[in-house]
Amino acid sequence: MAEVIRMPKMSDTMTEGVIVAWNKKVGDTVAPGDILAEVETDKATMELENYVKGTLLHIGIAEGDAVPVDAVIAVVGNKDEDIDAILKEAASEMKAEAPTEEEVASAPVEESIAPAPAAPSAPAATNNSNDSRLKASPLAKKLAEERGIDLTQVQGSGDFGRIIKKDIENFVPAAASSGMSVASFGKESFEEVKVSQMRKTIARRLAESKFTAPHFYLTMEIEMDRIAAARASINEYSDVKISMNDMIVKAASIALRKHPAVNSSWLGDKIRFNHHIHVGVAMAVEDGLLVPVVKFADHKSLSDISREVKDYSEKAKNKKLQPSDWEGNTFTISNLGMFGIEEFTAIINPPDACILAVGGVKETVIVKNGEMRPGKVMKVTLSCDHRVVDGVVGSQFLLTLKELIEEPVKLLV
Repeated sequence: MAEVIRMPKMSDTMTEGVIVAWNKKVGDTVAPGDILAEVETDKATMELENYVKGTLLHIGIAEGDAVPVDAVIAVVGNKDEDIDAILKEAASEMKAEAPTEEEVASAPVEESIAPAPAAPSAPAATNNSNDSRLKASPLAKKLAEERGIDLTQVQGSGDFGRIIKKDIENFVPAAASSGMSVASFGKESFEEVKVSQMRKTIARRLAESKFTAPHFYLTMEIEMDRIAAARASINEYSDVKISMNDMIVKAASIALRKHPAVNSSWLGDKIRFNHHIHVGVAMAVEDGLLVPVVKFADHKSLSDISREVKDYSEKAKNKKLQPSDWEGNTFTISNLGMFGIEEFTAIINPPDACILAVGGVKETVIVKNGEMRPGKVMKVTLSCDHRVVDGVVGSQFLLTLKELIEEPVKLLV
């Protein structure tokens, strides 16, 4: 009997997925372990593995399109098997789960601060004979979006004027075809890009964090001369290059051990004090931000932390991170120092109670005991959830962190 393949939940925050590419086509024989497709989630592009033996009888979503978790995306069964009944049943399930018109009508309407501007009306499509709606294949829409082509300017050659792939590939703008150049000076223009699954999740989770967790911020300046010298000495002997961020991860993990209230989570009617220390390291990627986790960071050497962070960085660039790589953080570090940022505040990364924003190291004049000397300093800002962490607790954590960084030999004992 045919079995439906549904969009799986590939991360704890995933609500929908985009089919980047199908690796199989209708009619292909598939076996357990075959990779059916590549799916873009809110965190990475991942492989969709098949668990059913048979023939791929149906593909229900085109490349580039998104569907919610649990939606039917394919059917696998015996060759020539009738699957109409199973598709109707799946469609009925989705319809039953969708809100009714009465539910939509009775839902409360949120008031906005200012009314949204009316969307400009699109010109009627020139390629439709009896239908004002624009007709184009999913692939044609995807190609047009990638090439910045306005579909309303394309003449469709498919059935009933439908725009197909070759129409996009052969499209020549009117100005170019007439040999005229169009100056862009003084001309208003814009580009709209579809929001990626990752960016949608970043927007939702950080908005929830910012507007539900009462943030407060503590900033401290730390002298960096000794740890800079220690890093240079360590790298003379280490088989892996230790970065300043690696040393900050290590220092923060030790400070968390001494201040467990910072290594905690707000759970509504209770507070969870984590006995383990898993430090999330924020990394910028093309579509947004990922936070892979260095687990049990307080028990790892600087070399171990360095290798792990470098491996995560490589995976993040290639969209190869797996759910196990980004789950379980109890504290997060966001470092923008390499971009010349001296000081900033970061939004807490749920379920953490705190996040440490790390600025760049800069040379300055240090005044101590009435004497001036040149030196290096770095500013860090701790964002705290006031429901869990009070000002004194956050300040004590920063004092310990400062002590560890200014006396780096303590990182090794």
